[in-house]
Amino acid sequence: MALPITPVKPVALNRINPKILHVVGDKKMGGVKSTLGGLVNSELANSFDFSVASIASDPTLRENWRSQPDLIVCHHPLRFKVLPHLILMKWLNPHAKVLVHEHGYSQGYETYNVKAIARFHTMLKIFYGLADKVAAISQAQGNWMLKNCLVAPEKLKVITQCPPLQRFFEVSPKPIGEPLVLAAYGRFCKHKGFDVLINAFKQIPYLPVQLKLAGEGLLEAELKQLAEGLPNVEFVGRVDNVPHFLEACDAVVIPSRWEAWGNVCLEAKAAARLVIASDVDGLTEQVQDCGLLVPPDDPVALAEAIAHLVSLPAEQLETWGRNGRQAVQGSNERYLAEWKALFQEVLAG
Repeated sequence: MALPITPVKPVALNRINPKILHVVGDKKMGGVKSTLGGLVNSELANSFDFSVASIASDPTLRENWRSQPDLIVCHHPLRFKVLPHLILMKWLNPHAKVLVHEHGYSQGYETYNVKAIARFHTMLKIFYGLADKVAAISQAQGNWMLKNCLVAPEKLKVITQCPPLQRFFEVSPKPIGEPLVLAAYGRFCKHKGFDVLINAFKQIPYLPVQLKLAGEGLLEAELKQLAEGLPNVEFVGRVDNVPHFLEACDAVVIPSRWEAWGNVCLEAKAAARLVIASDVDGLTEQVQDCGLLVPPDDPVALAEAIAHLVSLPAEQLETWGRNGRQAVQGSNERYLAEWKALFQEVLAG
């Protein structure tokens, strides 16, 4: 679910709020967009003057640079080509603090995508070194940063990510039936591992289980070809109303190869749906007595987990769903409070 990131103008106040400029790669950044939208459209807009600009395509970015923000928050995926932009921001706004919000990089990302690890680490050390503070989106991501000495411990703050969840809390608990209906959703790309999920279904054609796979992306044709001959795998296309989509499902499968955090897991738990997730990065810390963890990129292990799920009594599955919902109660309120405190700390520093 993508929320707009048009900043909410603060209510009339008899004071000047600090200016915070959020810099993104583009305005179609999936989980980054929904989470950032929830932040700038929250009650924090009464305390801070938020603006959002895109390095990739926003013609007003230079205007935003010269607007003298008090804090620049960089959400852009870090690449060496972004470094001149960050240096220019600091040069044009020498008084401004800089906070890097790291959304994407993690141990799992590094394992699958990075060949020149020393060069990769050097790049991150440069960016994190230029920042006054670095925010990680999961404890696993923060631990990876510290293990590899990418950031000074005193600069690091872990704020586990949380977009608005109210609509997911409104999803009705569902009695577990037969067949067991599994949901999976997201971008059709290597990162999300939907090919692993389809290959797992090929091994369990005899089980009373159905998959509803929602999304779109570059690998759509390839995934559909891979699923040929599987009548229990349904492609439902793009889903804009994710809570409504989850109403008809019993569980959510998250077969990602890497996932610095994973909003899908948080949304599934808020909707009281148990999860099967890859045991990687930020997903690991989210699955506590609310489902099953499996090794990433392992269709055999995933098929076994689905079979195990089918064998369990409905009461156990429903209990996992309730546990997940209970675990994330108040998460968004905590998230906003921690960001408010971090903004105030960085600005005061």
